Amino acid sequence: MDKGIHLNRWSEDLRQRLDVATQSAAQPETGDHILNPDLPPYARWDGAPRDAAVLIGILERDAGLSVVLTQRTGHLKAHAGQVAFPGGKIDPTDAGPVEAALREADEEIGLLPDRVEPLGTLAPYLTGSGYKIIPVVGKLQTTGPFQPNPDEVEDVFEVPLNFLMDPVNHQKQSRDWQGKRRYFYAMPFGERYIWGVTAGIIRSMYETVYR
Repeated sequence: MDKGIHLNRWSEDLRQRLDVATQSAAQPETGDHILNPDLPPYARWDGAPRDAAVLIGILERDAGLSVVLTQRTGHLKAHAGQVAFPGGKIDPTDAGPVEAALREADEEIGLLPDRVEPLGTLAPYLTGSGYKIIPVVGKLQTTGPFQPNPDEVEDVFEVPLNFLMDPVNHQKQSRDWQGKRRYFYAMPFGERYIWGVTAGIIRSMYETVYR
């Protein structure tokens, strides 16, 4: 089967699933607090939540569909060295989360906005650090190399979508924080340790459109 036809069929199916999830009144709340019900959604933040957006960019390689992720540089003030989706705060000049996610992907990994076809959004993901993140799912129309911004991104890599959407790979792990045991998802993939907010958003995508 022609790869373009396969990708178009997959993306249309995903778009329909996202549309159904968005219109559903029972769309599940997502966030760090789901695995830690004794904590409020923004446990480590006192002000109003800060709006942000990330891009779940999916493309087709010879081995199948894959998701684009980044390894953040080690000198950043927040989440240094961690695995993340391209994304960041929604600026006042952004038209909304989709435009913000595409702008950030361009700035971080050199992915031009016209090379992304937005398919839909997931439910907001609420973080303990005070962010309300809108995950934007998009089909990437590129197979060329990415250009990571060295100020923010150490590396760009891909993980098979089938791996991320298999609940067998969704490990529930924990660490001590302020004298209590706190739980989070982790999805180790080779030398990459996908955990925390990024893994939580992946889990949200699985629960929204694949389970």
